[in-house]
Amino acid sequence: MKKLVNSLREAIALSGLKDGMTVSFHHHLRNGDYVLNMVMNEIAAFGIRDLTVNASSLFDVHAPLIRHIEKGVVTGVAADYIAAGLGRAFSAGVLEKPVEFRTHGGRPGDIALGRTPIDVAFIAAPSADPMGNCSGKYGKSACGSLGYAFADAMYAKKVVVITDNLVPYPLQDWSIAENYVDYVVEVDAIGDPKGIVSGTTQITRDPVGLVMASHAAKVIEASGLLKDGFSFQTGAGGASLAAAKFLKEIMLKKQIQGSFGLGGITGYMVDMLREGCFRSLLDVQCFDLKAVESLRNDPRHQEISAMQYASPSAKSAVVDSLDVVILGATEIDTQFNVNVHTDSNGYIMGGSGGHSDTAAGAKLSMIIAPMFRARMPIVTDHVTCISTPGKDIDVLVTQGGIAVNPKNVELKKRLLDAKLPVIDIHELKEKTERITGAPAKRAKGARVVAKVIGREGQLQDEIYGV
Repeated sequence: MKKLVNSLREAIALSGLKDGMTVSFHHHLRNGDYVLNMVMNEIAAFGIRDLTVNASSLFDVHAPLIRHIEKGVVTGVAADYIAAGLGRAFSAGVLEKPVEFRTHGGRPGDIALGRTPIDVAFIAAPSADPMGNCSGKYGKSACGSLGYAFADAMYAKKVVVITDNLVPYPLQDWSIAENYVDYVVEVDAIGDPKGIVSGTTQITRDPVGLVMASHAAKVIEASGLLKDGFSFQTGAGGASLAAAKFLKEIMLKKQIQGSFGLGGITGYMVDMLREGCFRSLLDVQCFDLKAVESLRNDPRHQEISAMQYASPSAKSAVVDSLDVVILGATEIDTQFNVNVHTDSNGYIMGGSGGHSDTAAGAKLSMIIAPMFRARMPIVTDHVTCISTPGKDIDVLVTQGGIAVNPKNVELKKRLLDAKLPVIDIHELKEKTERITGAPAKRAKGARVVAKVIGREGQLQDEIYGV
């Protein structure tokens, strides 16, 4: 059977793509991705219209998608995250139908259950062989884990692998196997390595960020969860990495070895693995070159699918075994609901990703955020959008104090016993507004521009236009 075709145009023709269908993409190439734009330009040249684009995330490099929306090539969009540049266009109402936001766990679950069927999946593969075995660990465009592409490959009606590093059959150490793949296309470049992964991720040097990070590590230490077998996820932001640094120092001092580090993996998490803080890393995406190299060479560093990572419809998911997760927020309200979809003015500039998945699964879900950004308080009476429900958040750590969700009486007592600066969230709000003033709430636009679908498939909130 011949799967290798001469061009992307030929693969699209063979896939049977027609008006009204759904195409999908993964986001492991992030802001270096060439594939989504390349594919959509070819589709537009065919004259195909009324498509839904289901992408695990969209970045500002995908701005040409707006042109395809304006011309009617694309009439529906589903994603787990949308970057700010694209987000402003969606907030302005460029798309007639609301965007559908899902979580990193909800998306593969809905694909597997047939709620969001995919007609043709286009998988950017840094390495592939002529039969479609492919990997993100090798090649000039190496991105590491392909965790978000597994569901697309497994459940789409047709699967097209696009690579710039075609190797002889069989590719060793593949991620996605040939039995899911219909066609393979070789192109000159699938992405810009400088935008795919950073050389390194940086710990913050900001004094405010370091105060918050120190508080966060002490909260974990006082929680009772920090013991042998401990499991942990944090993000790639500077304050989150600083919290991991302080936590590593505690773990090494107390000779605690955790079971696993989880999520989007950074070089700093790789350092924690190598220094004995964890027995393994479970990786759904790599954020920097050290993480890619580690995944390629260290058997303790394992690639996992988004389904295994966080899907509530899977028979089990790793987030359900997670002890602590550190997360961010653009807003949090006095009921501990968190917004990571919009800025304070209501413009789309993010998405849940794994935020609400990990918050729901972890024993301790922690938000690290400054008291205010650009004189906009982080704590508000009601968030602009509920990305993660307050019932799943345990604690907010700021430079002005640590607010504990009232549901978690034991945690509050532990933090007070540890002499940490615990503060009621209403007091924290008032303390912040004495510095910033109380901001006026913007008026909602007239039209819903996005629907936030909860990880279980329910409508969780709606985002109005600006």
